Amino acid sequence: MDEKVAKTGSIPEIPPSVQTGYPVNRGSDEEIEIDLLELFQAVRRRILVVLLCGLIAANISALVTRFLIPAKYTSTSKMLVLSKETTISSLADLQIGSQLTNDYTILIQSRPVLQEVVDNLHLDISYKTLRSRLTVTNPNSSRILEISIVDRDPQLAKEICDEVSVVAANYISEKMEVSTPNIIEEGEIPLAKSSPSMSRNVLMGFLLGALLAIALVCIAEIMNDSIVTEEDVERYLGLSTLASIPDKEQGSSGRKKKRKLGKSGKQRAAGGRRS
Repeated sequence: MDEKVAKTGSIPEIPPSVQTGYPVNRGSDEEIEIDLLELFQAVRRRILVVLLCGLIAANISALVTRFLIPAKYTSTSKMLVLSKETTISSLADLQIGSQLTNDYTILIQSRPVLQEVVDNLHLDISYKTLRSRLTVTNPNSSRILEISIVDRDPQLAKEICDEVSVVAANYISEKMEVSTPNIIEEGEIPLAKSSPSMSRNVLMGFLLGALLAIALVCIAEIMNDSIVTEEDVERYLGLSTLASIPDKEQGSSGRKKKRKLGKSGKQRAAGGRRS
């Protein structure tokens, strides 16, 4: 080392980060290595914070669901689709009835049917709004159609559901020239709300809160450009450490705690390189 100093006539330049004692900026020209194990350990050290954020978000979701989101109720009626001369023993007729359910589904949601329902019940909504509250399903590809209406008023949901069934049955019979579909089950007044789901919203709130906390912990760990370990000194400064000072507060636990190098510590590391 002395021979190199004698030949060059100067002392090797100490990096600015060592001279100032401030954290090293890793620069945009160097790739930042992400150690998944370090991120996992960082999250584990702050697991209580993650759980706390999840619980706070779950409570907020419960309050919003309880007081801000209006409850909705669903009433459902069932309609049996029949061809013009369907007999129980006719397999062909049964197949035709199953195929007609697709046509009936479209007709039930058509504008003439919905507009007549709006006029008959004197509803203060348009037929497009009623269509958004209407659901027609064909369970198990059978000849049964389920007509469901969602509304904030359970009584009104039942009335609309029944009226849609009656008007749609007459409209289908008139336009398709088939026997009138039988309404095998009228709608009933729902006692329990169909949405929103308190348990689902609370669970989603907890997961979102916990994930947000984990994301913030990982970002903070990645953006932390301070020199905290001997490996960081060698990696970012290109210097070798002579010794490490143990933390007195750790007692006899034997765990090593990361410490930031001060100005004097970094200068001693630089001095070790010069020697």
